Amino acid sequence: MTPSSTNLPRVFGWTDIVRLGLVQACLGSIVVLMTSTLNRIMVVELALPALLPGALVALHYLVQVSRPRMGHGSDQGSRRTPWIMGGMATLAAGALCATLSTWQLADSAFYGVLMAGLGFVLIGLGVGAAGTSLLVMLAMRVKQERRAAAATIVWLMMIVGFAVTAGTAGKLLDPYTPMRLLMVTGAVCVMALIITALALFRLEGHIVANPTAPSHAVRFHTALSEVWQEGAARQFTIFIFISMLAYSAQDLILEPFAGTVFGFTPGESTSLSGVQHSGVLLGMIMVALVGSRFANSRLGSLRTWCVGGCLMSALALAGLAVAGHVGPPWPLKANVFLMGAANGAFSIAAIGQMMRLATEGRASREGVRMGLWGAAQAIAFGFGGLIGTAASDLAHWLIASSGVAYGSVFAAEALLFVASALLATRINMTEHRTSEEPAGVAQASFS
Repeated sequence: MTPSSTNLPRVFGWTDIVRLGLVQACLGSIVVLMTSTLNRIMVVELALPALLPGALVALHYLVQVSRPRMGHGSDQGSRRTPWIMGGMATLAAGALCATLSTWQLADSAFYGVLMAGLGFVLIGLGVGAAGTSLLVMLAMRVKQERRAAAATIVWLMMIVGFAVTAGTAGKLLDPYTPMRLLMVTGAVCVMALIITALALFRLEGHIVANPTAPSHAVRFHTALSEVWQEGAARQFTIFIFISMLAYSAQDLILEPFAGTVFGFTPGESTSLSGVQHSGVLLGMIMVALVGSRFANSRLGSLRTWCVGGCLMSALALAGLAVAGHVGPPWPLKANVFLMGAANGAFSIAAIGQMMRLATEGRASREGVRMGLWGAAQAIAFGFGGLIGTAASDLAHWLIASSGVAYGSVFAAEALLFVASALLATRINMTEHRTSEEPAGVAQASFS
């Protein structure tokens, strides 16, 4: 071991990956309270227009265009932990502010909306800061053959965070009062901060300086321009945007489609969402298991799963388009389960590719790359639901048959997934750091 190698970070084992998964679960636990529970309270208990929580959720996605700047800030320092911890603290502050806005909304709509807007801006900033640096830490510390499994573990733990928080908070909120909501939110935020602090404690180890950090400060616009000039980073940004747009565009129209065309009751259509998410979990686990077992073969290639997942998602959406014409004889639940599995496979493979590409190209730009892709995903999610519902309304205005109208929207989304698959095949995965740049942390650690 050379003297300089003592400053290099250690490679993460499975226990370290689980610790980061706990952080992601804490992040998800706060977010689900804001995007789900608070949404219902504003619409039902406060009798506010559904547009308000919808706009607030869109706002928190929009704010995440700041992800590249936050990633650049973490690139300039020697540690990612302060950005993750600071992001969680900002997220908690935003959640409390948004919760307090429900009190203000009862007295003054103007000041209540203003406070809610501030809260969701902080939520977006917190998610961006914590999520970007967490992914960079994973990308730079996890061996290539473990990346798919690592991404699956972290995202499954986030889903567990969603489920546990939603179920527990739901019981504690009955009977609902504003004070009870504030107490539950406060308790979740405090627990999330404590668990995050414990999970991150000494996780990065003792690093004197980031081996990839530049010897002088680099302006953000310079760093972003350099990353955008990298062919793989630019192509992957476009791929992320289009694929996540297709992924999110069906979210808000699937249940109305099931109710209108197949006659599903509200309970049955809600259970359909559960079928879809079960498929997503299966797809994620499948990629993790096969990717780890056959890491050095085409079968375990993240690119293969990414392209295949997009094509299978397109096929499943084409099936929904046919279902719009055929109606109830079509096996809708099986179709939706297939779509979920394909979505889960492509999304976890895309995250694995994201982790790989983040450490390729010019050194000390890992945070900027990850932030750029996170921003593309956030923008796509922010507009996906809006575009999907707007396309559905337009199709219903132009086409008399409701089933055909919905089917045309699903067909358009299938084409987006086909375009995503074509983009994924063209991404250059062999770019390396230029010879004049120092070796990156990931390269030094994994060689």
